[in-house]
Amino acid sequence: MTPGLLEDREGPEALEWEALAASGEASAGRGIPGQGRGSGAHGGKAENEEWIPITKLGHLVKDMKIKYLEDIYLFSLPIKESEIIDFFLGVSLKEEVSKIIPLRKQTHAGQRTKFKAAVALCWCTSSLPPRGTGIVSVPVPKKLLLLAGICRYTSARGCTATLGNFTKATFDAISKTYSYLMPDLWKETVFTKSPYQEFTGVSVQRTQALAVVTSQEK
Repeated sequence: MTPGLLEDREGPEALEWEALAASGEASAGRGIPGQGRGSGAHGGKAENEEWIPITKLGHLVKDMKIKYLEDIYLFSLPIKESEIIDFFLGVSLKEEVSKIIPLRKQTHAGQRTKFKAAVALCWCTSSLPPRGTGIVSVPVPKKLLLLAGICRYTSARGCTATLGNFTKATFDAISKTYSYLMPDLWKETVFTKSPYQEFTGVSVQRTQALAVVTSQEK
């Protein structure tokens, strides 16, 4: 689950974007004004377009050499293609617009308006609790707590009036809560070869095939 800044818009586009986000059309796939009719998160990218990997990790994932996302994190392999996450979690990813915050700045040309959106992205599994199971909170942090699978929450302390900062603080608190590793959760990790080492032959064959095709074209 990752709340972050989604878009900064100015002038009339900002008002149109706020109306779309408030009605839920932007997250439903209509897209952001002025960027085609694709999904808002990808800026007009075709959904049925075939994924062509450009990294070694992407080729291993598409060839089903790596079958679990945990195998990538176990060896701290850098993920440089968003399609890798979509390949493993695409159908279960859910996004929620938590808050849209207007930002106004006075310039020599007049007042300029931008909008900052805090969006929560969640991998929705069976850990989501049912509604009304003991979360006493304002609506915005409540969305994050529900997506995180937390069923009981009662109070907050400190400065909570600024909703954007409160949202980020809630996400930070959830991250630290789930970072606890109790002794009963300790598991013996059996380290094996890294996917890059295990499937070196596959990468070499692909490189040689590409070199042959290139030489034939010349």
